[in-house]
Amino acid sequence: MPGEFNPNKKRELPFREALKVWVKVAIHSFGGPAGQIAVMHKILVEEKKWISENRFLHALNYCMLLPGPEAQQLATYIGWLLHKTKGGLVAGLLFILPGFISILVLSILYAAYRDVGIVDAIFFGIKPAVLAIVIGAVIKIGKRALKNEVMVLMAALAFVAIFFFEVDFPYIVLAAGLTGFIGGKFWEEKFHVIKGHGDGSAKEKEYLVDSHIQQVKPSFKNTLKTVLLYLSFWALPLVMVALWMGVDSIFFAEGVFFSKTAVVTFGGAYSVLAYIAQKAVEDYGWLRSGEMLDGLGMAETTPGPLIQVVQFVGFMGAYRFAGTMDPLLAGIFASLLVTWTTFVPCFLFIFTGAPYIEYLRGNKNLTTALSGITAAVVGVVLNLGVWFSIYTLFGKVHESRSFGLRWLIPEWETINIPSLIIGLIAAFVYFILKWDMLKTILISVLCGIVYYFVF
Repeated sequence: MPGEFNPNKKRELPFREALKVWVKVAIHSFGGPAGQIAVMHKILVEEKKWISENRFLHALNYCMLLPGPEAQQLATYIGWLLHKTKGGLVAGLLFILPGFISILVLSILYAAYRDVGIVDAIFFGIKPAVLAIVIGAVIKIGKRALKNEVMVLMAALAFVAIFFFEVDFPYIVLAAGLTGFIGGKFWEEKFHVIKGHGDGSAKEKEYLVDSHIQQVKPSFKNTLKTVLLYLSFWALPLVMVALWMGVDSIFFAEGVFFSKTAVVTFGGAYSVLAYIAQKAVEDYGWLRSGEMLDGLGMAETTPGPLIQVVQFVGFMGAYRFAGTMDPLLAGIFASLLVTWTTFVPCFLFIFTGAPYIEYLRGNKNLTTALSGITAAVVGVVLNLGVWFSIYTLFGKVHESRSFGLRWLIPEWETINIPSLIIGLIAAFVYFILKWDMLKTILISVLCGIVYYFVF
């Protein structure tokens, strides 16, 4: 099979057991990439001890470099480590499935019943809960990745660069990688944070996949097969749509557009959402002004990758330009097509690149570069948390620029007191009472419904 890798595990993990856990990971994958990565760490590293801390962070580093949803790609990577291609496909597909179903249902409700009050009440209650979960995840990931003052400084610089100077994420990744690579040659103890081979401790060896697993040189022949196979999968529906409906159809236009966006989503969904919104509203007319924020709310408050918002865009575009096809049927078909063209590249990137990343796992130059990137990504995720907090809690936010810096200035009189109160309740039950994410979201939804219909 293409992309295969024999991790030479010390003990076998029954595939059925792994399947149950991947289902659990999928239904708990709320809170955007930070929350989703935290869920996987808690279940796979802390509870199940299937993968060691070092191997988890090593895989995460690679996924952070790729375009597309890093949490979904991380699940695919770990599934591949445990059960080769079959494991990667199951882990990656299950991670997508709950979000796909949720957003499809919400898109249908939005298109046909958007004035129903209960829908607004649910969205109102969920957002503050997700905010609390994301903040908690940022703290957890930061504690794991920022091992010393140099890593903290790199995270801070990354935050300043993206939040105040609006530096594009790929440039931050490049700068962090170069800094880690060069810094590792002169100050190894500060930059060699994520050890490729672990520390040899008994604790490290407790894990099913630890840092002592034998490395196997990947096969170029298998790599070529993988690339050709998944490129064919990627292109197949577009070819079929072109032959069936023609290249002028709404479905072909959406398939081509989201195939392009799939390879430029470096830094997560937020990095490309502005571009998608502009094209979908101004150029194609798939969405009306303000609808992109509604779709983003759906993606932020349902399980699965945040980039799943493209499904809503595709649905609404096909719903409005269905031609002779039933609008709802057109929207459902577009949802399937857009999801396919968005996520097939993720499997291509993992099954092609992961064998080489595993083979180079003990390379000091690679691990110091990736350590620097991981620290920078903490700053980038913090930027998303701050951005989300401001726009969730305030009705109006102004952007201003001075001395070359971008400032987000909320109007304090527009603060949303009910959202703040629900957020504090969510933070209390999540951080103090230690409730899990689903219970936290449920109590927030109930608070939102009570406020919406009582007050």
